[in-house]
Amino acid sequence: MTQPSEPRESRRMAEPTMRDDRAGGRLEAFEGDTYVGVVVYFVLDAEPHALVAVHTVVEDGHEGKGVAGALVREFYATAAAEGVPVVPLCPYAAAWAERHPDEAPVAPSEVVRAAKLQLKATPELW
Repeated sequence: MTQPSEPRESRRMAEPTMRDDRAGGRLEAFEGDTYVGVVVYFVLDAEPHALVAVHTVVEDGHEGKGVAGALVREFYATAAAEGVPVVPLCPYAAAWAERHPDEAPVAPSEVVRAAKLQLKATPELW
């Protein structure tokens, strides 16, 4: 007889510590002193200076522990505190936003267009 698998919740880590490196365009997650993940982003040049998520990456060995979700949740919370929208160009952030519409308001279409244009103009950065 096989043992039941460990409940999903017990594999989740405690909430990671977040560090926002605005100049570097990185919202980083740490478990203690260990770097566990990042949302790479930029600030939209045009008004209303939206935060634009480009990539969400979780380090090997830390997948499935809620790191990516915690990062994107913090990213949206940061934008809300600053009164600016989020444009989730990162596929993970976009999927997370669809699953959490109460925490992830949809950015106006003109802001999304401006974000895509800025990303296209600076592909070497991403």
